[in-house]
Amino acid sequence: MKLVSYLQDGHDQLALLVNGLLYNAEALNPEMPGSMQLLLNYWEDYFPQLQALEKAIKNGNVGREKSLNPDQVHLLSPIPFPASCRDGYAFRQHVAAARRNRKVPMIPEFDQYPIFYFTNHHGIQGPGDILCMPDHFQKLDFELEAAIVICKHGRNIPAEEADSYIGGLMIMNDMSARTLQMEEMLLNLGPAKGKDFSTVLGPWLVTTDELEQYEVPAREGHTGKTWNLNMTCTVNGQQVSQGNLADMDWTFAEIIERCAYGVNLQPGEVIGSGTVGTGCFLELNGTGKLNDPGYQEQWLQPGDVVEMAIDGLGTLRNNIVAEETDFSILARKKKPVVS
Repeated sequence: MKLVSYLQDGHDQLALLVNGLLYNAEALNPEMPGSMQLLLNYWEDYFPQLQALEKAIKNGNVGREKSLNPDQVHLLSPIPFPASCRDGYAFRQHVAAARRNRKVPMIPEFDQYPIFYFTNHHGIQGPGDILCMPDHFQKLDFELEAAIVICKHGRNIPAEEADSYIGGLMIMNDMSARTLQMEEMLLNLGPAKGKDFSTVLGPWLVTTDELEQYEVPAREGHTGKTWNLNMTCTVNGQQVSQGNLADMDWTFAEIIERCAYGVNLQPGEVIGSGTVGTGCFLELNGTGKLNDPGYQEQWLQPGDVVEMAIDGLGTLRNNIVAEETDFSILARKKKPVVS
């Protein structure tokens, strides 16, 4: 099942995407949830009812006159108001390439346990314009990822049980302002300002039952579901990145296990996979310069169109837009203290 959140009369609405059309669940049946958060809070009650509604639509028992065209509504992030947003670091290829490009060895701890960081859950958005400040354009980057959403309460969840806490998957673009990110991480804290302006999710949430055909075994020594889903990113129609979700070394189940250790997970919490190998300009530029000192770096610019596609999850499209201001926090840096 594909679940969509869209804006109507100033409120987020929940809809099913069936055969390319949107069907507002609550409008079809007042007993259905009117928003994604309500669905997630009562997932085990509502999910079977939504499956029955989807079946009725597919069988022709619900007329097309009750549908909406996705192009005629303002699509939001499938999870418009996440309870939190964590991002993992699950693709060894990306981590190893990034460290090789910095001429540092692969860190052995990567293979011992999964890690994550918290990003700004109020900076979540869906398809459409990404507003960027002048400092963001100092090495503005995309990151090609997938994400899950937690659909029931849990605490101290073992990886062997964690897949049942996943409501579905969606595409994630973890936007990154690299100059801001690299400067602040010199202080061994972050990422923060380099990441908090926009994290894109969408275009819809695909429930795990619809992805069963893509399931493949986890890597040796790992636990949890893995999906064979090809991932690509294009900028202005030119493909710049390609990978596969099955290349995750740490599964979402294992990441959930670590997230939930001593912590209550809530419905509506989003967890990203981390960047797939080749999934950002930072990695691509580093590899290019390592092989050719004259390599021309590429970063996102105002007016660029970024499209991410993942098999089974759809295509997420965003436009890079410059805010009309010259305000810069990089220009306000203090001079270093001389000791």
